Amino acid sequence: MIKKESIKNIAVKGKKILIRVDFNVPLEGDAVRDDTRIRAALPTINYLLESGARLALISHLGRPKGVPHPDLKLDPVAKRLGELLGRPVKKLDLVTGPEVKAAVDSLTDGELLLLENVRFEKGEEKNDPDFARELAAPFNLFVNDAFGTAHRAHASTAGVAAFIPAYAGLLMQKEIEELSRCLDEPGRPLVAILGGAKVSDKIGVVSRFLELADTLLIGGGMANTFLAAKGYSLGASFYEKEQLESASKLLEEADRCSCRLLLPVDLVVTRKLEAGSPSAVLEPQAINGDWKVVDIGPQTATLFAGVIKEAGMVVWNGPLGVFEIPPFEQGTAAVVRAIAAGKAYSVIGGGDLVAAVESLGLADQISFISTGGGATLEFWEGKELPGISVLR
Repeated sequence: MIKKESIKNIAVKGKKILIRVDFNVPLEGDAVRDDTRIRAALPTINYLLESGARLALISHLGRPKGVPHPDLKLDPVAKRLGELLGRPVKKLDLVTGPEVKAAVDSLTDGELLLLENVRFEKGEEKNDPDFARELAAPFNLFVNDAFGTAHRAHASTAGVAAFIPAYAGLLMQKEIEELSRCLDEPGRPLVAILGGAKVSDKIGVVSRFLELADTLLIGGGMANTFLAAKGYSLGASFYEKEQLESASKLLEEADRCSCRLLLPVDLVVTRKLEAGSPSAVLEPQAINGDWKVVDIGPQTATLFAGVIKEAGMVVWNGPLGVFEIPPFEQGTAAVVRAIAAGKAYSVIGGGDLVAAVESLGLADQISFISTGGGATLEFWEGKELPGISVLR
């Protein structure tokens, strides 16, 4: 397992600390719609404040691509964070410069402030070393607690570590421990579930779990590409034509290894992607014309649930259908309920899937919910994540 030095093992009292958090949360007007990611950062923030550190938090929000955008300012986040902490949170409209330095220098032990959306800065996503140096300048230490962005080599996730000592926050440490457990000490049988739209995003992790898992269940849009590679037409369904060869190779790989790869045996189809649109349940060979696959079918949900019932560990990334449009969430919901009812240690990741689990009120029935999407996949794939590799 990757081991990083804990903030609990270093002296932080009186230290000016820059914390990279992941406050990329959905907004509704001037309010935070879902504060899950803010709450996930509270253990690190509270520990450092109680230990007498002087904190400046930095995050991105949305994709402004280096240009300030009024709808992506972090003011609503500062307000919600203050409510959760039970104290007002000062928020600056800048991330670097004399005003930021003065504000950081004026902090006393146990105080904090929030900097502006770091992706308003052109140097952030380019990991510009001059920008990273400016970002680090007012601080003694850097703490990365934003696992969800750890796969990005940006200035605020990796670049600042070239200028000040860098440590893992408590959330980052927990993510590393839990996701490593899935790879290094998995419960058996290990069942991996992969969904979402695209095979292209998950080729490496499919291959990894074919080596590691006892059973691999595939659903969502990516299952269409595997079914198309097996020769099914699938009507007007989405699939990645450019990934058919890759999918075929993965199916061949599955035939050679001890891991069972299971694809949907029936599918929910519709002609319009609209709430309440008429639908049908068809086997793959029966899908033609203008039918579109939007979910796994009931037989597949039962098949997957049976596998999950016998599992010692379940890991899952990506929903199994177009869950945001009722009633096409039923396949994903059935599998979530199977995990919640089972005895397996369960780990899920990916914003869409997490949203589906929370909408069902079953988040507390999942052993660990990762805050990463792409970062979780790349970690499971075995890639080096820049935001982790720079930490002591």
